[in-house]
Amino acid sequence: MKKLALLFTFIALLVPLHLAAQSIDFGRGELPVTVPETYSAAFPTPLIILLHGYSSSGRGQDIYLGFSRIAERYNFIFVAPDGTQEASDRQNRFWNATEACCNFFDSEVDDTAYIIGIINRMKEEYNVDPNRVYLVGHSNGGFMSFQAAYNHSDSIAALVSLAGATHQETRDAPENPVHVLQIHGTNDSTIEYEGGNIQGNEYPSAEDTVIQWANYNGCSPMGAERELRDLETNLEGHESSVLLFEIDCDPGGSSELWTIQDGSHIPAVSESFSSQVVEWLYAHPKR
Repeated sequence: MKKLALLFTFIALLVPLHLAAQSIDFGRGELPVTVPETYSAAFPTPLIILLHGYSSSGRGQDIYLGFSRIAERYNFIFVAPDGTQEASDRQNRFWNATEACCNFFDSEVDDTAYIIGIINRMKEEYNVDPNRVYLVGHSNGGFMSFQAAYNHSDSIAALVSLAGATHQETRDAPENPVHVLQIHGTNDSTIEYEGGNIQGNEYPSAEDTVIQWANYNGCSPMGAERELRDLETNLEGHESSVLLFEIDCDPGGSSELWTIQDGSHIPAVSESFSSQVVEWLYAHPKR
């Protein structure tokens, strides 16, 4: 976790932030809101919320993945909020997601309430398409995306988790189906592809995460392999396999795994990575 914090700090110092024209206080201070020039209040517009990894920030996460830079091309509204700072000397930012990650100092902050508050406020300020509200999260932000979607399945159409995981404990299915996409590198030593634990608290593997949500969404347990994808710049060719659960799913639900063979916790994402994610999201609205 210390190496992860240093890396995000280094990235934030080197790369300037894409400037957003608007900002809103969602209860924790002003946050930039990216609104494409093509936005019109007459037409419902998709909303993407990006949740950062442990020790990073909304700004740092967007520098890494670059969603604000393609908001105009794909015509979506974009917000990258910050988690709260933990009660440690380092005061790392975190999301209070699951037992495993990453509330290490027993904070009582309710981040699911904060995220749904952002969604509701954005719906007040803009003509947000209620069937195209999406979450994307990296690492701790991936854990948080699963938790928020579980608690607010009526509002969230789909989520993408990069190097995160869902909860370990057994739960009933959420009230509504949610499309989920897990992206994970097999050489991730921080959140392990095969599952593991953080300070004794277990989290499931990438495949078990996807299977769990396939079950939640009523999908057939028979997953199908799809075309290879190019997600990582430093790995030759189309290195990432696709496992899809979409047969017999409840309307509005599916579950998918993109495995980056030899990928790390912070992969050097390909030039098309974020576009592939957005296009996947757009193909998975709420029904």
